[in-house]
Amino acid sequence: MSNAPATAPDFARVFDAQTLVGAAPLPHLGVIRVHGADAAKFLHGQLTQDFSLLGLSEARLAAFCSAKGRMQASFVGFKLSHDDILLVCSRDLLPATLKRLSMFVLRAQAKLSDASDAFALWGVAGPTPVDVPQTPWSHTTGPDGAHGVRLYPGAGVARALWVLPVQDGAAPQPTGPLLETAHWAWLDVMSGVATVTQPIFEAFVPQMLNYESVGGVNFKKGCYPGQEVVARSQFRGTLKRRAYLVQADAPLAVGQEVFHSSDTEQPCGTVAAAAPCPGGGWHAVVSMQTRAAEAGMLNAVGPQGPALALLPLPYPLLNDI
Repeated sequence: MSNAPATAPDFARVFDAQTLVGAAPLPHLGVIRVHGADAAKFLHGQLTQDFSLLGLSEARLAAFCSAKGRMQASFVGFKLSHDDILLVCSRDLLPATLKRLSMFVLRAQAKLSDASDAFALWGVAGPTPVDVPQTPWSHTTGPDGAHGVRLYPGAGVARALWVLPVQDGAAPQPTGPLLETAHWAWLDVMSGVATVTQPIFEAFVPQMLNYESVGGVNFKKGCYPGQEVVARSQFRGTLKRRAYLVQADAPLAVGQEVFHSSDTEQPCGTVAAAAPCPGGGWHAVVSMQTRAAEAGMLNAVGPQGPALALLPLPYPLLNDI
């Protein structure tokens, strides 16, 4: 039996995503700045990715986990210089994340601060103001200290994160047309890469959001909080939950539970990211049990809630090791 209702329209196909070209403000994101001689070394020991070997032309997708391997925040990180690093994360988690990270600084020569007011954050769909390599997590420095990070495409549309220094109190804007933030949110969902926000705080280990498949986990680096749990999940072949892309006719929200027709009492997953499609309907990233994706019907909120139809992921999954 197919997961998709027989009459479910494919809104992503109905709408021409290539018309979404321009820059969208990203007020829901903030910036943590880590500065000092031990900045890279400190982050290397706290996050799921390698920051010690991070080059100036690279960026990193990374997670900050609890001791049980549950994601407390996720970041797009890059270096302004070898001792000055920016971490872009969800603004609703920034104060608590900054406090938690600061607790581990101890004697390291690293100072952490909320630098959200010092930078303007923009999502650019289509051509970028300055050419950024097409490889995800590439980093480019443009004129006037602007920084561009190539992201995974959404619905086939090239995307980049632009971090622009605020000068003389004025928030700069990339050149080109203005794109609605809601449209950027949809492209974000269609990329299949979900950002950790307050409703899903400590809900998932990184693999439950496919972070190991999109450059968010380095299994060769040293220890970090939750590293044993994350590694054990990968190397023992115990990944029983994955992130999937779904669509629905009705609104979806982050944190909503997902139910499978085989068990209407217990949820099989959780909505990790959601946004309305400009062509109608909603799309979402859902983290759920892998067996729930094999057959049967899926519904959000409850067994009688909005029906969900599975869509193909826009990237391949890294096989269990």
